[in-house]
Amino acid sequence: PALDRTLPNVTSSATTPIVTLRDQPCPGDTEAVRDIISSSGFFHDHEIDVAIELVRDRLDRGSKSDYRFVFADLDAKTVGYTCFGAIACTVGSFDLYWIAVHEACRAQGLGRRLLDETEARIASSGGRKIYIETSARPLYDPTRRFYLACGYKEEAHLADFYAPGDGKIIYVKTIG
Repeated sequence: PALDRTLPNVTSSATTPIVTLRDQPCPGDTEAVRDIISSSGFFHDHEIDVAIELVRDRLDRGSKSDYRFVFADLDAKTVGYTCFGAIACTVGSFDLYWIAVHEACRAQGLGRRLLDETEARIASSGGRKIYIETSARPLYDPTRRFYLACGYKEEAHLADFYAPGDGKIIYVKTIG
């Protein structure tokens, strides 16, 4: 079923905006995802291209795509999203490929709400474990603290995975 939930804790200075969650991408989401991910300053162009390609895959293939999404719209503008999917050849293991909130909307609880909804969707699909991979660079310290605060545990650290001096840290959470 499609999502349409209002998030009451995201605020603005003028009025309380309406934030809704949805799970079906729209054609405009490719540029929204580019904007969201670019706003962080964390990612290279080729990484941004991969994120956009996953949205395009879902748009092109519909429910046959391996990629699932939760989008957060603030007053009808997409400001955050997650992308996740089942891991092939496993029983109930899922990857969280992307979670991102536009820089202008961070530190308002939106990332946590997106992650909570994603976990609920995974659990309702028979998921039992969620895996997240991220960089070990100091730039990602806030990201890693976020995962720990959300109940994920560091499962592995692969030194020099992405590049010399840039390791990969894998987090896991058991759900359901």
